[in-house]
Parts: sequence; structure tokens; C-alpha cells
Amino acid sequence: MTTISRSLLVVLLALLCVGSAPAVEEVLDGIAAVVNKDVVTFSQVRELVAPREMALRESLRGKELVDQVKALRLAAINDLIDRQLVLQEFEKNKFAIPDFVINDHITTIIREQFNGDRQTFIRTLQAQGFTLQRFRKVETDKLIVQAMRSRSVKVNTILSPASIEQYYRDHIADYSTPEQIKLRMIVIRKEPAQATAEEIAGKIKNGDDFGEMARLYSEDSTKDSGGDWGWIDRKTLDTALSDPAFALKVGKVSKPIALNGGVYLLYVEARRKADSKPLSAVRDQVIEKIQQSDRQAAQEKWIKGLRDKAYVRIF
Repeated sequence: MTTISRSLLVVLLALLCVGSAPAVEEVLDGIAAVVNKDVVTFSQVRELVAPREMALRESLRGKELVDQVKALRLAAINDLIDRQLVLQEFEKNKFAIPDFVINDHITTIIREQFNGDRQTFIRTLQAQGFTLQRFRKVETDKLIVQAMRSRSVKVNTILSPASIEQYYRDHIADYSTPEQIKLRMIVIRKEPAQATAEEIAGKIKNGDDFGEMARLYSEDSTKDSGGDWGWIDRKTLDTALSDPAFALKVGKVSKPIALNGGVYLLYVEARRKADSKPLSAVRDQVIEKIQQSDRQAAQEKWIKGLRDKAYVRIF
């Protein structure tokens, strides 16, 4: 079972307290969505997606970029709608979080992320366009959402052996190590690549060391390590390479393989069979996974219930 932090435990207890009126957030830009009496603004959406959107803009172009950004922003809007519904439920029930819980939470952030240096913390907030008051509000909302979600979930802590065994069988790949080989590779791209690869293969079959041949002739990034790719499974390489590689016996070199403008020689140094951990060794992990899945399902059901009762409009 996951241990609940001290702050969260205090928040959960604080939900029984009578609360004061929540701070009203001033709307400074366009409206992305309406959630009952509240709004989600475009600035909130941008704040949430900025790092991921920047990463998309660095790797994608054209229509694919536009589609991915739209999907990212829509997901963010829905996340913010869910958050607002939870905050409204908190307000509706007149819950409250004591100030000392928020103070302890921010002190922990300063200690763990800024080595206890409050001035560096304040300067970082200013550089990011945050006031301390705004940061406190954001962190308070996070604690409220976390506490309310936890409060909404009732997880069965007693699972039947049959349900545990069924989950284990259905997810056996999560507790298994696939077949692996320890591979070395030589890549020749300069013409005459095929003839050069055949000559190198002949030398290796006559006793020359594959690693030394890789250091001398390979044009792959692993050249300096003798073409060493380490332990790989079947998903590591293109099937045009992985299929012949896994078909090789230990200590054997492949025939030259022409692929994508290069010619490849493969050598298998060792092999490991696929292996699965027995249920007895992973039972605690399986139980935690089942309970995590149950918690997620319960939270989604609770959020759906809030949505069904709310007025929500996305612009």
C-alpha cells in the first residue's frame, strides 16, 4: 500500500472543518471553458502545456504539429475542468485546509528544491512571473484536488487469490524478461560495402576477432567499443536485423545483410532465455497494481458524476 504523506493526511482530516470563502481569481484573458460559475482561461491552459508544447514545436512541423498541439490543449482544458469541479465540490462542502498545512507544504518545497534558500525560491518565482500569493494559491489547489480525490476513493484492501492470479496471468509480460542476446555489429557504408563485408566475414570465420575487426572497419557509433551493442531483445533493432541476429548460434557471425544503404555483420556472444518471475515473487506488486487500477477507476467514476451534474462548456 502507498504511504500517504503527512500533509495529505492532515488535509484529509481538515476536510471535516468548516471553510472560509475561496479566493476569487481575476480573469485576465480569454475564456477557454465555463465550469458552472467559474471559468478556465487560456492563460491557465498555456501555463499547463507550455513545456510539452515547446517540446512538440522542436520535433514536429506542419499539420502534425497543429494536430498534436490542439490535442494537447484540449486535454489540458479537460484536466482544468476536472480540477475546477473538484475545487467547487470542496467549496460546496465548506471544507478547509488549515494555514499551517500550506505553510508546511511550501517550506518542504523550499527545503527540497531550493536547499532551504528562501531568497532563491522567491527569485525563481519572479523569473517565472509568479507572485508568492499566486504560487500559494496554486499549491493549495493541488493539495485540495489530491485530498478530495483520495477522499472519493474506496478501495477493496482484501483481494481474492483468484483475482490476484488472474491479473498476474493477464499481465505476465510485465513480470517477464524477454529472450536476449549479447550482440556485436559491424556496419560498412563506403563502397564496395558488400565486397568489404564479405572479406571481413571471411577473416572472422578464419579466426580474426570480431571486436578488433569492428574497431578497424565499422562505421557504426559503437566502433570504438568493438561494435558492442550489449544485451538486446527482439524489439531493439529493425526486424531485418533482429530476426537474423536471434537466429544465430552463440559464437557465429551472420552473412552480410544489406539494409538502408549499409551492409551489416552480426555476431552473437551470449544468449539469455526468456524468463518470468513467479507470482510468489511479485504478489505485492500485483496487489498494488490492482488497487492502483481500482483507485483510478473510482476517481474517474467520481469525476464523471461531478461532470454529469455540472454545466460545462468548452469554447
